[in-house]
Amino acid sequence: MNNPFSIPKDKGLYGIFNDSFPPILDGVSLTVENYAYWLKKYGAPTCVVTPWNPEIIEKPYDVLRYFSLPIRSRSPYRYGYPKLDPFIWYRLRNTNFKIVHAHCPFSSGRLGVYVKKKRGVPLIGTFHSKYKDDLSHSFNNTRWMIPIIMQRIIDFFNLCDEVWIPQAFVEDTVREYGYKGKLTVVENGNDFSSIVQGDLMDYKLRAKKRLNIPEKSIALLFLGQHIWEKGIDVILDTLKELKDSLSFTMNFIGTGYAANDIRNKIIEYGLEDCCTMHGAIRDRKKISDYYAASDLFLFPSFYDNAPLVLREAAAMGTPTMLLEESTASEVIRDGYNGFLVKKNPKEFAKAIMFLQKHKDILKEVSYNARNTLVRSWEDVVGEVLDRYDSIYKNNRQYDSWQIRK
Repeated sequence: MNNPFSIPKDKGLYGIFNDSFPPILDGVSLTVENYAYWLKKYGAPTCVVTPWNPEIIEKPYDVLRYFSLPIRSRSPYRYGYPKLDPFIWYRLRNTNFKIVHAHCPFSSGRLGVYVKKKRGVPLIGTFHSKYKDDLSHSFNNTRWMIPIIMQRIIDFFNLCDEVWIPQAFVEDTVREYGYKGKLTVVENGNDFSSIVQGDLMDYKLRAKKRLNIPEKSIALLFLGQHIWEKGIDVILDTLKELKDSLSFTMNFIGTGYAANDIRNKIIEYGLEDCCTMHGAIRDRKKISDYYAASDLFLFPSFYDNAPLVLREAAAMGTPTMLLEESTASEVIRDGYNGFLVKKNPKEFAKAIMFLQKHKDILKEVSYNARNTLVRSWEDVVGEVLDRYDSIYKNNRQYDSWQIRK
């Protein structure tokens, strides 16, 4: 269903705009995909607006794509160029949007602003990423451009009727960037919330067997973009500390500009026998197995705001080890539903060795992570739909008041 004009004229369309969308896999693209899927399930006519990708994956809802080119420094990402696509503007002007929700302030966000102005509908913007960190990598040789682009990002959020953040600690980043308006916390959901049936530890053991992961060694996992901003250097240095002291397996899942350097570092450190780089895995059932088969999810990142991977791991009974004082650590109580460690490979290694010796603590934290950090996308999007309708009604009442005035 890729034709926006298939939507009945008497029904308003919920527009979900973002610069990344499957087959590109990251936390924001998965968020957008689940928003669209569950809105459709709730009977809400939905359309995703996103840059064109040569690999088209059919979805049970409408998808509007516009001209794009690959980003060489951030493969497999693409950057949308709507100014080079005259058709997208016509389609957006002539599509009956009820509300627009932009999950990115770049090309898709600008299209969201265009729809807001042309059709007079409310615009919501969600602040997902630490954009300044992304720009610092992409514009390393032209750093003078960073403040200019950051101002455009803030200008975008200033044009939104509401700005959402996925957890409260993200406000610190938003304020640091210069946004001064009201913020609303809307949590992310989890599409693994109902996978585990029966006893959690039995399920995890079966997952280890399915993936041929030894029961006696501690199983470690990282899943996400293979970029240095995620703290992967800390993981590699931690594994180097552990290799002569502990039996472990380490699985890396994902892609990114640092993948080759990570592979070379694994060889340099002599970790080939205990580390496996899988690249991107699109099969969500297989990804859930890797989460379940792992004992710890390693995520030493100051870069992330509210990572979905933390909650996905929790859904499969795998607690995360994060950095103290990181934005992502807001939802973690150290030693209760996860672990907080200083950004130091020796400290990470020490904590992992302790947990290998105290499996009872690891087991208890696994249960607590699942019980406290997991919420289904069905539940989240049901709440989001109520928010959308309230924003839409308030906008119509305001328009009516303006006309009467």
